Amino acid sequence: MDLGLIREYLNEVKSDLFEESATLPFADLCKTMQIAKGPNENLLPVNVGLLFFSKNPENFFSRAWIELVWHKDGSGKKFNEYYFKGPLHKQLGDALSFIENNIIGELVIKYPDKAKADRFYNFPYDAVEEVLSNAVYHKSYEVGSPIEVQVWPDKIEVLSFPGPVPPVDAKILSTQRRIVSREYRNRRIGDFLKELHFTEGRGTGFPTIYNAMENNGSPAPVFETDKQSTHVLATLLVHGLAAGKVFFEDKTSAQEKVSEGTIEGVIEGVIEGVTEGLKDKLKVLLTSIANNEGKRSPDYSIMTGFSVKAIERYIKILKDAELIEFKGTSSKTGGYYLTEETRKRI
Repeated sequence: MDLGLIREYLNEVKSDLFEESATLPFADLCKTMQIAKGPNENLLPVNVGLLFFSKNPENFFSRAWIELVWHKDGSGKKFNEYYFKGPLHKQLGDALSFIENNIIGELVIKYPDKAKADRFYNFPYDAVEEVLSNAVYHKSYEVGSPIEVQVWPDKIEVLSFPGPVPPVDAKILSTQRRIVSREYRNRRIGDFLKELHFTEGRGTGFPTIYNAMENNGSPAPVFETDKQSTHVLATLLVHGLAAGKVFFEDKTSAQEKVSEGTIEGVIEGVIEGVTEGLKDKLKVLLTSIANNEGKRSPDYSIMTGFSVKAIERYIKILKDAELIEFKGTSSKTGGYYLTEETRKRI
């Protein structure tokens, strides 16, 4: 387990233990947080500690990650695949950020005889967040199957293994808007997700999903399992008026793209003292930022194929050279943009 990840979590949830964690012996810190157990001579991490505070939980739990397949049409042949790995809460946050920035879009319909326009989303974010958070919460990490997200033009499907814990069965899952009689497979995972405001852990997940879809004017969500309760498949159908429309993908492809050749001239004129290989990587990243402003490091990592750590290192170089800047009130809501001087140069 990684002390940096533990302290980052304690700081994010505003724990009183954050200040103390700087001086507290690591073993004592882990025991206090109940992420390690046993006598001092044989202290071992518990599962939830490895899932949240090891950099590569898939080393301990087979395929403990989220796989997202983005189908660009209904044929099933044209698609892109994305993998979100790392500590459980970070892969969940990165997957949700990717969906919010790339998949979800708003449609505005104006009427000549009405002052107020109709606004709705192809998929309401609150419903997507709750469905994916529930999948992370209720998946069994003893089963070597990832959480699968399939994004189609007309729906988003989230598949996780295994199915619900009895007495919840296929009938209850598909007919009840709120599940009252319930058992939790991963209470400790739920505790951590609750602290990070991903879940409530009080049976509010289903009502949140139903209400978000209803308030957006979308069809009701669909939840399915089989008789053996081997899986849960949650389906969010696209808003009827958004069917067949493409949002961010269409928007970005229609923009006038900034070429790498143009960016190369900007980098050559500003950044000195770096290798040609690094210049090439900076060129790729700056091109991605120019054509997809407002995104975060994980998003640019997916676009470029560079690791998140590498992206953060390259971003620091570009920021120091005043080619880009960060705009936003927090790391979750903000993103990177070209500076005005860079725009003029381009």
